[in-house]
Amino acid sequence: QWRLWDSGGALVRPGGFLRLSCPAFGTIPGIIAMGWYRQAPGKQRELVGQVTRMGSTNYGESVKGRFTISRDNARNTVYLQMNSLKPEDTAVYYCRYSASNIYWGQGTQVTVSS
Repeated sequence: QWRLWDSGGALVRPGGFLRLSCPAFGTIPGIIAMGWYRQAPGKQRELVGQVTRMGSTNYGESVKGRFTISRDNARNTVYLQMNSLKPEDTAVYYCRYSASNIYWGQGTQVTVSS
């Protein structure tokens, strides 16, 4: 049995910051990469950022320079530091672990509004 528990979403003002975290509970063998995706109302789910087991990262164009993804291999946890938040960052954020299968968290709501 396994579970991803993504959390940290909240209501924040434009220009603010949040940190999301997603620990894995249970055993997920052979993790290749950990990442974050988001889905806004009426839009498709999109990549926010991803980090491989070796530490390589890539980000969606709209968040480059503002968001930072990191991982703690010992704790099987991935983090997303979000700075300079904008209203267009409002979405449900999902963590995703890539191994022989794909594993998703349940989602955490981030709302950026004044």
